Amino acid sequence: VQLQASGGGLVQPGGSLRVSCAASGRAFSSYGVGWFRQAPGNEREFVAAISWSGGATSYADSVKGRFTSSRDFAENTVYLHMNSLKPEDTAVYYCAAGRRHLAHSSKEYDYWGQGTQVTVSS
Repeated sequence: VQLQASGGGLVQPGGSLRVSCAASGRAFSSYGVGWFRQAPGNEREFVAAISWSGGATSYADSVKGRFTSSRDFAENTVYLHMNSLKPEDTAVYYCAAGRRHLAHSSKEYDYWGQGTQVTVSS
């Protein structure tokens, strides 16, 4: 499984952005996907996870109610929809694929995308 994250950019506080995680490989549909982010000087932290079926999701408390994840099986793509963005959401966002259901630990993920920069600033 190969993953490629895209869709990052510069957005004003309160704005919205959607980042995508496109996958190659038919096996991708059997993997759960996690979203992580890393700001300069900080450790990589869990943001969201979506199950292999797309029927279950889990979110970090810091983004709950603002971020949602979805997946499009026809496009082999998982999305992270981010609303009401705050400056503290600024980070490089990574997607990852793994077998463990809705895992929050980065150690549970086997495949990683290259990351996409999200900057929230006025």
